[in-house]
Amino acid sequence: MSFNYLPLLVVWIALAVVVLALFVWRQTLARNEDDALHVLQGALAPQAALALKLDAIDKWGKILTVLTVVFGLLLAAGYVFGQLIGRSGV
Repeated sequence: MSFNYLPLLVVWIALAVVVLALFVWRQTLARNEDDALHVLQGALAPQAALALKLDAIDKWGKILTVLTVVFGLLLAAGYVFGQLIGRSGV
């Protein structure tokens, strides 16, 4: 009996694409970030909003990266285990 890993592989690829998209989105937003601190005329609000947005992207990026790596390792381990069981004399 053979297990079809294709749907799980598609899910893993989708997770990897989402992580890559978050990385590109964060880099695009950070490119416009001003590293200087402007405290006059209330110019701190746009910097704070951008910092909050980057923090949220970082949080989700870390969570999804860990999820993608763990899912990929489990998928690979399941495949290897299935190959080893499949070769065991049956």
